[in-house]
Amino acid sequence: MFKGLGQLGDMAKLMKQAQEMQAKMAELQESLDSITVTGEAGAGMVKVTATAKGELTGIDIDPSLFSAEDKEVVEDLILAAIKDAQARAAERSQAEMARLAERLGLPPGMKLPF
Repeated sequence: MFKGLGQLGDMAKLMKQAQEMQAKMAELQESLDSITVTGEAGAGMVKVTATAKGELTGIDIDPSLFSAEDKEVVEDLILAAIKDAQARAAERSQAEMARLAERLGLPPGMKLPF
């Protein structure tokens, strides 16, 4: 008569695991705001800092770059540093997601969030 109730326990366990995973994902998303990366261009003459979510938080330009005739070069270096910081942020974010997936026992290569 109560033969099918065993599956309810499995479903409850699965739901609990899903809730735990959701909580860990939310935790990770919050931590990505506190992880910073730095992108560089022009052998470090232009540096851009960003969070692992890709939000730009700072820029540092070597004073030797400030001359009117180098305006385009400086603009290109700033753009390159921003792109480098964003790429590093994306890499760091993926690394953090992969580490979380591993701790949760998910198969290697499984992308988070689903």
